[in-house]
Amino acid sequence: MTFRALRTLAFDDLAIGTRDVLMRTVMETDLVRFADVSGDDNPIHLSDSYAAGTRFGQRIAHGMFTASLISAVIGTRMPGPGAVYLSQTLNFLGPVKIGDVVCTTVEVVEKVEKGRRVRLSCACVVDGKAVLEGEAWVSVPAKT
Repeated sequence: MTFRALRTLAFDDLAIGTRDVLMRTVMETDLVRFADVSGDDNPIHLSDSYAAGTRFGQRIAHGMFTASLISAVIGTRMPGPGAVYLSQTLNFLGPVKIGDVVCTTVEVVEKVEKGRRVRLSCACVVDGKAVLEGEAWVSVPAKT
C-alpha cells in the first residue's frame, strides 16, 4: 500500500472557491480489487465477453469506484483528515472505462458556521466530459 502526504484544512482555512483535484488512471486491477472489497462482482466490471454484449461494448468501472475518488479528495486533501461526511448526492452521467484518466474536482460552494459544515461541489470528468456530478456536505474541524 502506498501512503501519500495528507493535507488538513480547518474550517477557517476554507473559502468559497477553495478546491482540489485528483487525477487517476483506471486500471483493470482497480476494478478487480474494488469488486473484491465491495462484493459487487457484476460481470459488466469483470468479464470482457459479457461486457462486449452490453451497450458499452467493454468493461466499465463500478460507479461507486468513481465516486470513491471524491471520498479520496475529501478524506485526504480537501478538507482532509478530520472531515466527516454528512451526505453525498451522485448523478452518474457516463461510463468510466479501463485506461480512462478520471479528473476529480471538489470545490467549496457554501460554508455554514453552525457545526462548521461545508457544502462541496463534486465532479469527475473523463476527456473533458462529466461522468459524475454531485455535492457533499461535510463537517470540518476547527483550527487546533
